[in-house]
Amino acid sequence: MTDAGATKTGQPKTRALGKTGLQVSPLGVGTNKWSQGSNDEAVFETFQTFQNAGISFFDTAEVYGFGKSERLIGDCLRRDGRPATIATKFAPFIARSSSRHLLKALDASLARLGVNTIDLYYIHFPYPFADFNELADAMIEAVKAGKVRHVGVSNFSATQMRRVADRLSRSNIPLVANEVHYSLLARKPESNGVLDACRELGASLIAYFPLARGRLTRPPAQGKTGRLETLQKTLTDIAQAHRASPSQVALNWLLARDPCIIPIPGASIAKNAKQNIAALDWSLTGDEFAAIDAVSASWR
Repeated sequence: MTDAGATKTGQPKTRALGKTGLQVSPLGVGTNKWSQGSNDEAVFETFQTFQNAGISFFDTAEVYGFGKSERLIGDCLRRDGRPATIATKFAPFIARSSSRHLLKALDASLARLGVNTIDLYYIHFPYPFADFNELADAMIEAVKAGKVRHVGVSNFSATQMRRVADRLSRSNIPLVANEVHYSLLARKPESNGVLDACRELGASLIAYFPLARGRLTRPPAQGKTGRLETLQKTLTDIAQAHRASPSQVALNWLLARDPCIIPIPGASIAKNAKQNIAALDWSLTGDEFAAIDAVSASWR
């Protein structure tokens, strides 16, 4: 924890996005589930709920609903009219991992989003046979063409991050972020070098599944006393002290862990959006952070 003096006061309103100079909301919004079902109006209401609260960093990908998530965000942007920071991703599948494929996919994402420039464009995962130098060069080309403002990677190891960052740096373009699975039940970024690499490179660690697919949102099951239940009880007890929810405690822990971390919990209905937003109204104490850290240490 970098802020040992955390109190019950609210969180800062913004957080730096890598070395871009851009400040974004401390929480982002994961939109994978936005593409599931006939929920367009619920998605728009959710989008507005976040915007009204100053949460305007939305994360999507071309593969979410085969482009539906991007199209929905584009619709929300047009209907709402307020600016937002949009991140999306290129998926380098087999026979689709060249610079030509990336640039073609980028144009398709721009069209679905209805924008001229994407704020943050990721390589979605490190496909084993992809040429990272070629893909980095394509990202550089996209930035120079004005189609992308900033570039990042997702699910990359620390070594892979540094390789891409080195290639980008030759054109004075920073690697802005690595989006990885990170939560109290998935703390490997602390032990596999990814968090350290983000600190070293000045990149943000964008944490997806920060609530462990819902396992950190509920109290422990009756009669069970395993590792998960011990953690859930700790979160529940701290939540009660703050008149909050376990999910808000889990998000607070990530926010307190390091200023480079930006969690992006998913929410596809306004009720869940409000629940996530309320995590920013207060902060953990140092003792609370330490208690959570101790009971979740085995998931490092």
